[in-house]
Amino acid sequence: MADLRRLPNLSALRAFEAAARHENFSRAAEEIHVTHSAISHQVRGLEEELGVQLFVRNGKRITITAEGQHFAGILRKSLTDIAVAAEALKASAGQKRLTISSLPSFAARWLAPRLGDFIDRYPDIEVILQSSAHLVDLEREFIDIGIRFGKGNYHGLVTEKLMDDYIYPAISPSYNGGLLPASPQDLENCSLLRSVDVPWLPWFAAAGVAVAEPAGGIVFFDSGMLLRAAANGDGIALAKHVFVTPDILSGELVRLFDVAVKCEHSYYFASTPRTLLRPEVRLFKAWLFEQVAQFDTRYGWPVDASVP
Repeated sequence: MADLRRLPNLSALRAFEAAARHENFSRAAEEIHVTHSAISHQVRGLEEELGVQLFVRNGKRITITAEGQHFAGILRKSLTDIAVAAEALKASAGQKRLTISSLPSFAARWLAPRLGDFIDRYPDIEVILQSSAHLVDLEREFIDIGIRFGKGNYHGLVTEKLMDDYIYPAISPSYNGGLLPASPQDLENCSLLRSVDVPWLPWFAAAGVAVAEPAGGIVFFDSGMLLRAAANGDGIALAKHVFVTPDILSGELVRLFDVAVKCEHSYYFASTPRTLLRPEVRLFKAWLFEQVAQFDTRYGWPVDASVP
């Protein structure tokens, strides 16, 4: 029997398994909430301890070696067995816990501000909210619920559409000294903020104007940062209705024009068939759809919305 006192550092083993699964140190760091350098340091230390190269490094790119792939498979099974056993103990002890994964913008701008209501209603349920810009494996990572933005086709998962979203320009009322654009064509001479996943051209087409897609400047990956830049008067944001509503209600931003374009993708509730049977998951699902209905009733959808 192996001497358990000589077991490699568990943090390093977890870091290596995540890095091996993603073949990317940054994604592994995001998953287990440490820095990129911490993952790199832990993996390097594990390689030195084992005396085996686990990854081939080529600049910022990494490729797992055959030895690393074999070790990762064994390690993944062992960690899964530990996680399953831990979940079984929690269940037997009557502990109620929900782990939810969502895109960072949706988590921060829409879901998190409402979670207090769920916790007030069900104080015996512990809620863990994770945010990731990457698609996570709900089954493998023991996540009960995923909130996803896409087409709804997720293999092995039970999905149900939560809501659609729409885009339209939003601007600080103090932009340009309060002299705001009077027509969509006026945007050609304005500073237009750019988002990685929301191009301007579909909205320009719906508005019937011939304005080129903006170029140069900062490209925002996070909707919260995009809207903050717009509120600071740095430019005009092409905003998602679901995210920008609080800023419009507070007066930090105002909507420009009546033209809105329906997003190609929608928000979906997703879970595995097994987790959907859990009472806590069913309670959260019912609460979540109730919140969506309230949002729809209070704030509605933009008028004159067109589909790209």
